[in-house]
Amino acid sequence: MANAALGVNEQTPRQIVAELDKYIVGQAEAKKSVAIALRNRWRSRQLTGPMQDEVIPKNILMIGSTGVGKTEIARRLAKLVKAPFVKVEATKFTEVGYVGRDVETIVRDLAEAAVRMVRQQRMDAVQEKAAALAEERILDVFVPQPKKTQNPLGRLFGGGDDEAETTEQEPKKYQAGRDWVKKRLTKGELEKELIEVEVEESSRPMIGMFSGSSLENMGDNIQDMLGNMMPKRHRKRKVTVAEARKIFTQQEAEKLIDMDAVSEEACQVAERCGIVFLDEIDKVAVHDGTGGADVSREGVQRDILPIVEGTTVMTKYGPVKTDHVLFIAAGAFHLAKPSDLIPELQGRFPIRVELQSLRKEDFEKILTEPQNALLKQYRALLETEGVELEFRPEAISRIAQLACDVNDQSEDIGARRLHTLLEKLLEDVSFDAPDMEEKHVVVDEAYVDTKLADIVVNRDLTQYIL
Repeated sequence: MANAALGVNEQTPRQIVAELDKYIVGQAEAKKSVAIALRNRWRSRQLTGPMQDEVIPKNILMIGSTGVGKTEIARRLAKLVKAPFVKVEATKFTEVGYVGRDVETIVRDLAEAAVRMVRQQRMDAVQEKAAALAEERILDVFVPQPKKTQNPLGRLFGGGDDEAETTEQEPKKYQAGRDWVKKRLTKGELEKELIEVEVEESSRPMIGMFSGSSLENMGDNIQDMLGNMMPKRHRKRKVTVAEARKIFTQQEAEKLIDMDAVSEEACQVAERCGIVFLDEIDKVAVHDGTGGADVSREGVQRDILPIVEGTTVMTKYGPVKTDHVLFIAAGAFHLAKPSDLIPELQGRFPIRVELQSLRKEDFEKILTEPQNALLKQYRALLETEGVELEFRPEAISRIAQLACDVNDQSEDIGARRLHTLLEKLLEDVSFDAPDMEEKHVVVDEAYVDTKLADIVVNRDLTQYIL
């Protein structure tokens, strides 16, 4: 199968956790749960016969305050296995009551993500052939094919000598010119030459009135139908040979792939490998003894239930069954409890993990250890201006302690608090970076206390809450 690499993960649970550790600090229990869920998918694929269809994923409910890594775990998990991934806030289905967005858009979005992945994989597979065809098209621009000249009178009276001479002589000259241009292209001598190419105009949305409503999928289908009926519009652009090569390679790659086969495979990938992250699930829980708007919240739960239980949703690429889609729900559950969800929905999330609030040691690791650590990001950004940032260990410890204190004394927003503190800490350096004479900046504990003096002194801290 062409899409064998999509959604397939041969790693053991221990290896999966090790991969997640590169980006996410702590939360060992949550990582262990998702690693087991992923490995069970691999195990189910090794089964044969009816048993393979009987084994369904065990959905996960993550409980923890914002900024502790719930979304990041799910997102990195999807990247790890190259699986179609959709993140959706459960609260958006309550925004306009019962006539809000259809919950089936979750599955349609998943199908869209799968199509993009399969299409890109197939295009990558034909890049070499597409590049060769693109070069031929560039040669056609520089050396147009000779036009056959015919003498109408000669053809009428049977005199074809002139035509015969043309067809014999022209191809030799044409081929010689083509070979010469090809050599120059190979050497890269023509990369900056301007040529005129014809590109297809991107279609603009024709039906905006369906957007944001439960009929939006119908709107998409009508747009596709009208788009196929209307002739493609083209326009000419002057671009360099290097840009033309990219344009032609893209066009040729699209011609080489079969979109019907892509759609079919994408639906299978979405069904077997899709991951849906349902965030803010606690916001649609119904609290005991309340009514009014909570009726709508319970309605949203009941709408989500068939998708999680397993149903078939019609998408423009074909039917997608949700029986084997992995659902990961998450919420802070400060005001509500998991038991406030309707019993049917609770039963569909048998695995529950509680993510711990971040402490000082966690903040220190977040600042320095992950591959995309915040301090690494700021160093890289300021290096573009020639500024070298040096963070002393005591400064990192001080920043971590401040983040912990602020989260304890006000709203706990987890690791996102570090963004606030670092922006404030490096505000002057970021502003003055282009004009600084001294390009080496040392950030020690005294520097942190000076720049964040207001936070150290002001115990209210309200002006720094995100």
